[in-house]
Amino acid sequence: MKKILEVKDLHVSFHTYAGEVKAVRGISFDLNKGETLALVGESGCGKTVTAKAIMRLLKEPPAEIKKGSQILFNGENVVEMKKKRLSTFRGEDVSMIFQDPMTSLNPTMTVGKQIMESLEIHKKMNKKEAEAEAIRLLEIVNIPNAAERVKAYPHELSGGMRQRVMIAIALSCNPKILIADEPTTALDVTIQAQIIDLLGELKEKFDTSIILVTHDLGVVANFADKIQVMYAGQVVERGTKKDIFYNSRHPYTWALLSSVPRLNTESKEELYSLGGTPPDLILPLKGCPFSSRCEHCMEICLEERPEELSLTETHSLSCWLQHPSAPKVERPEALRGEIHE
Repeated sequence: MKKILEVKDLHVSFHTYAGEVKAVRGISFDLNKGETLALVGESGCGKTVTAKAIMRLLKEPPAEIKKGSQILFNGENVVEMKKKRLSTFRGEDVSMIFQDPMTSLNPTMTVGKQIMESLEIHKKMNKKEAEAEAIRLLEIVNIPNAAERVKAYPHELSGGMRQRVMIAIALSCNPKILIADEPTTALDVTIQAQIIDLLGELKEKFDTSIILVTHDLGVVANFADKIQVMYAGQVVERGTKKDIFYNSRHPYTWALLSSVPRLNTESKEELYSLGGTPPDLILPLKGCPFSSRCEHCMEICLEERPEELSLTETHSLSCWLQHPSAPKVERPEALRGEIHE
């Protein structure tokens, strides 16, 4: 498969009055054409910062993409792109569906005008052509009565419909990569499933690669081809959907999987929650970033950061439990059964 995006040793910091917040600490990954990659982890782990760095949407300063970081789109380094090239890169090559459509959409403009704006700038369409294309895009994302809805303002639409409008705007220039940042946040479960199904349909229809940013492993269970688990600005485990759901080896991945409700959960059974808090990213991280919250923490975990170890061609992780001298720790009993997809 053709690699469309390569991220190499990405470091992103924010310069604040309290010091330098090292939000992303040397992550690397690649994305193939027509593939879906999920970036998974709890809030503050660096998922959205990574996504915005790919789009060069971080305000610099206070943000800084560190020297040596590479974001290669078809071999071209996004970090070194000039302003004019960036304006075509955003929209025509890579588009983003933002987390909250109510704050991302302009409340004073109709949704049709907001879709048309992108078409007029990037595709040089006239007003009549752009309006016809806006209606077509609303139909593609399954908005009923698209010819009427095109004249609606964001507050006149439901949360699910606003998210569909955001997807229509992102698709308007037929991008090669679609970045979806928590696209199902604040939507009810039924609408969440519809949005994920829609993204899957659009991926097939337009042969688009997708980067899905989410904290919920339940959302990616039936959607992502590859999953990358992030913690404290680092990748702690990566693999195919099968690797992560059925053969994960990192205690943090186990914790995330344990927090996903299952169909066989007993009535009134308490759901798992991970204790403790993530480390302060202003402070230098010594050892494994997850050590303070890990029930299997050893002395070396506090002293030295584990190297990334490849278990198979597709599956790798950074954890001292994989060292030959480490005690044998079995995958939690609760995760050995089938996970509902």
